[in-house]
Amino acid sequence: MSSPLMTVMINAARKAARGIQRDFGEVENLQVSRKGPGDFVTNADRRTEKILRDELLKARPFYGILGEETGLAAGSDPDNCWIVDPIDGTTNFIHGMPLIAISIALQRREEIVAGLIYNPIMNELFTAERGRGAQLNERRRLRVSARRDLKDALLSCGLPHETNDNFVTFNRELAAFQGHVAGLRRTGSACLDLAYVAAGRFDAFWERGLKPWDLAAGILLIREAGGRVVDIEGGDPMATGNVIASNAELLAEMQKRLGSVRL
Repeated sequence: MSSPLMTVMINAARKAARGIQRDFGEVENLQVSRKGPGDFVTNADRRTEKILRDELLKARPFYGILGEETGLAAGSDPDNCWIVDPIDGTTNFIHGMPLIAISIALQRREEIVAGLIYNPIMNELFTAERGRGAQLNERRRLRVSARRDLKDALLSCGLPHETNDNFVTFNRELAAFQGHVAGLRRTGSACLDLAYVAAGRFDAFWERGLKPWDLAAGILLIREAGGRVVDIEGGDPMATGNVIASNAELLAEMQKRLGSVRL
């Protein structure tokens, strides 16, 4: 059974998802504005984040909340902060691609204690609480893959826009893996990439330049599913946004190949 905390998160995600489900498939009617190269914001993003804020703060009114669209609102409780991404994969969403996600995490002091990633189009709900494991749709226990050889691994990665500072580095990193793995994929949603690593669908994932709302829930999911999430250069991925996620066996080879790009 879900804890009271997870019940709050699930209820907020499902309520916020109703508008996404309604709008999906009618993307030609959405009012879309450009927020930057390759980064779109829609009325759906703003509406979804407002619902998440309202529902989460109604249940825990003293907590702070950090959202992609509206930034940080500090609460009177300095130890607890919600971290939310209303629609990760907005570009997918406005093109009618079903790879999108709502992400909610709770950070208590410096630690993520609960995380949720929900794809409202495919109705897949990934949840985790610290010390209680990770689940899909509250029924199936998640475990990262057990593959040990990179040549057998299916990897996912982010693809930065050509104006991004990480674009040249990414092309070098991509070349370090091409021909040495079973396959490479790019979903367009970092939240789902992380959830899929937790579920064993991807064997590993790497990306640079992510934000806390992209990472928080997924980091906990993977760790509770028996995997590892580290910074590419060895720091804190929540601070740097540069992440490798995998099982323990593949992590060393991932770090070796990504490290060789910097030499």
